[in-house]
Amino acid sequence: MKIKIKITGRKVHDVGYRYFLMSNAIDLGLRGFHASHRMNGKEPEVVVLIEGDEETIADFKKLVETRKPEHAEVSNVAFEDYEGDVMRAGEYAQVCSALQLNKAISVLLEIRDNTKVIPQVLEEIKGLREDIQPGYSTHFRQMQADVKAIKERLGMS
Repeated sequence: MKIKIKITGRKVHDVGYRYFLMSNAIDLGLRGFHASHRMNGKEPEVVVLIEGDEETIADFKKLVETRKPEHAEVSNVAFEDYEGDVMRAGEYAQVCSALQLNKAISVLLEIRDNTKVIPQVLEEIKGLREDIQPGYSTHFRQMQADVKAIKERLGMS
């Protein structure tokens, strides 16, 4: 059995909806699963294709009607029969991993490039510390002497 599900709403993209659905599809044991972002006129939509036995599909449909990612805003969920091919659920999970890794590459490269600056910054900090140390130790000794004198006047020595 194959079903197409259209989840429409103001906030169904960029809230983890496809990953939410995929993990639940795998957990329920659906054989086939695929989800994609689309626009339905002016409103964002997630289109989901699923394949499995009748009972598992009924469980997944109930889940889609009753649960959603935390930040999602759904206005409509529609189901219709589907006759085309549906990707294996495990294959879709691999595609999602590749998509997420692709998003992370630019961030990882930026982190790598920024870590090249750290030795320079450490040298600057070390230089600043050496600049203030001579004055600091003089002030610290004076402060210790002042505290000692106050304690003596108060009879606390």
